[in-house]
Amino acid sequence: MPTRVSAPARVFPASLEQVPPDMRLPYYKDGARYLIDGRVRTWNGPCEEAVSPVCVGDGGSLHRHVLGRYPMMTAAEAREALAAAQRAYDNGCGTWPTMSVADRIRHVEEFLPRVAAVRDEVVRLLMWEIGKTLPDARKEFDRTVDYIRDTIQALKELDRTSSRFAVEQGFVAQIRRSPLGVVLCMGPYNYPLNETFTTLIPALIMGNTVVFKPPKHGVLLHAPLLQAFADSFPPGVVNTVYGAGRVVAGPLMEGGGVQVLAFIGSAQVAALLKHQHPQPNRLRCVLGLEAKNPAVILPDADLDLAVKECTLGALSFNGQRCTAIKIVFVHRSVAPEFCRRLADAVGALSVGMPWEEGVQITPLPEDDKPQWLKKLVDDAAAGGARVLNAGGGTIDQTLYYPAVLYPAQPEMEVCQVEQFGPVLPVVPYDDEQQVVDWAVKSPVGQQASLFGGDARRLSQLIDTLVNQVCRVNINSQCQRGPDVFPFTGRKDSAEGTLSVSDALRVFSIRSLVAAKANEVNEAIVSEIVRGRHSNFLTTDFIF
Repeated sequence: MPTRVSAPARVFPASLEQVPPDMRLPYYKDGARYLIDGRVRTWNGPCEEAVSPVCVGDGGSLHRHVLGRYPMMTAAEAREALAAAQRAYDNGCGTWPTMSVADRIRHVEEFLPRVAAVRDEVVRLLMWEIGKTLPDARKEFDRTVDYIRDTIQALKELDRTSSRFAVEQGFVAQIRRSPLGVVLCMGPYNYPLNETFTTLIPALIMGNTVVFKPPKHGVLLHAPLLQAFADSFPPGVVNTVYGAGRVVAGPLMEGGGVQVLAFIGSAQVAALLKHQHPQPNRLRCVLGLEAKNPAVILPDADLDLAVKECTLGALSFNGQRCTAIKIVFVHRSVAPEFCRRLADAVGALSVGMPWEEGVQITPLPEDDKPQWLKKLVDDAAAGGARVLNAGGGTIDQTLYYPAVLYPAQPEMEVCQVEQFGPVLPVVPYDDEQQVVDWAVKSPVGQQASLFGGDARRLSQLIDTLVNQVCRVNINSQCQRGPDVFPFTGRKDSAEGTLSVSDALRVFSIRSLVAAKANEVNEAIVSEIVRGRHSNFLTTDFIF
């Protein structure tokens, strides 16, 4: 059973037999596979062990459970994957980029049931690889399937609009969207399925070919999907590479064969990848990077609501979300009461294994992450902050019991860096300008949450913060959804905009066919359309 933050206890299973039978994950044998040029192959070269954040007892001691192994490819295999994608694209002349929109949609629709067939396997791997709770793992899978369906529908609507001809100033033209080329997709470990697919699927359906590299944590869960890709798309349209980013990502970028970089991770790595491309003007980037989203508690805030939203917003999936609330500014007049309630709420969170019912805090997948978080807390404590919740900051193997820090100061390291873990600094303020000054100086700008009821006071903050971040949430936590809303950021938080419809545009470019509106040209265009000779110049309506 889960334990409570306020009373840390050993919660890891003493043996694999203590794990419910339907939740166990014995050694996963299919991890050393990869997909290049339409064939799922077994890797016979060097491999790396994938270890779980979940520790399992063995003879009285605890060890991170070994899940399986995955390929450690070299530059040669990375170039092979890129070459396959280039052949499939064939400078825009390949079967996939010249295929009709309806046919590309059909391929993606054929992919859906093959994905659904491996749901349980992928969900179990999500739990064991990154420590995501069972409900959240199921939600990530189902949300990904919904995203694919929504993308199909969005493309149908976009294509219906594009199927019309425009007649302007003596010209007749049809304006549609066409692909960009080879896309390199690199997703994050915290949403290794969903956030990878939010770039991969729109890139594919718009006619691009793809090379994708799974993250180090969350790598095995893609193995069950490889055959689904191979069976659903023409050879070379989807290819995978595995291994150290510095070994395989560099060769992919250095030759200039990648036209679009879709990367979700750190700004430092994104800058390195971009600089490795020899033709930066030809590279389009779709980046989801770092964030330090603040919550602002105004004097008249509903404290019960603010505490609930801040607890969920800061600590869902252990705070390992770019959209998480990562710092709280609370007006000094309500700070004592807010902090008391917040500490109680965090102390009531249940800690345990991902499959346990009601669990909210789970083990962390990143190596040495608990020790790094401890360093942040120790630094804040040296500056006068203290951990408010009992048991906060306790380390047990890969578990880090969440810590609420107060009074934190803006200059502390924990208030400057993205902690990406269950540590929440709370900063008292006397004037909202202090919050604005912090936001202006921040190198990132994704979202902010405002809690209060005074419309005029909220309006002043809104009008300032919308020029510092790209989403302001009123009396609610920071979040990505709904997926139809634009998702982006300012400064070093993002490049490009993602949503169901925005993603279709970001992975394509407007192209048009135009002709002078005279009798000869109109006859030619009519013959092309009526004879269905072109996949681009068409008035077909997709239902």
